[in-house]
Amino acid sequence: MHRLRDLNRHLDQTSNAIMKTSAPGFTFGILVSAFIGAVEARDDGRYSQSPLKPWFDSLKSGKGPCCSNADGVAVSDPDWESKNGHYRVRIDGEWIDVPDDAVITEPNRAGRTMVWPTKGSLGISIRCFMPGSMT
Repeated sequence: MHRLRDLNRHLDQTSNAIMKTSAPGFTFGILVSAFIGAVEARDDGRYSQSPLKPWFDSLKSGKGPCCSNADGVAVSDPDWESKNGHYRVRIDGEWIDVPDDAVITEPNRAGRTMVWPTKGSLGISIRCFMPGSMT
């Protein structure tokens, strides 16, 4: 009888130890997944020979360098707008307000509207935005 009680006590202690180590491990896994999702966009090298590459690489907004953790994408005219001095852009069918400090103020040498979105666990945020000519 004592052996059965000792065995049950040992199993309870083992279960508690597993649960205590599993919860932090699970939390850590979620955090790592969120971080990886936030930095998944990277320069894949397809524009390495473009004469504008050094210029693109030098672009920065108030949020930091544009190409550091997001690839820029061209935006069609119907997918961005300016209203009362602020911009918004449609990404994946959702309108997102562009933070004022994400707007690139230097001349647009590419001509087209560009946005550098980052997708993370909290949704899409705008790292940089460069308005085009809206023709």
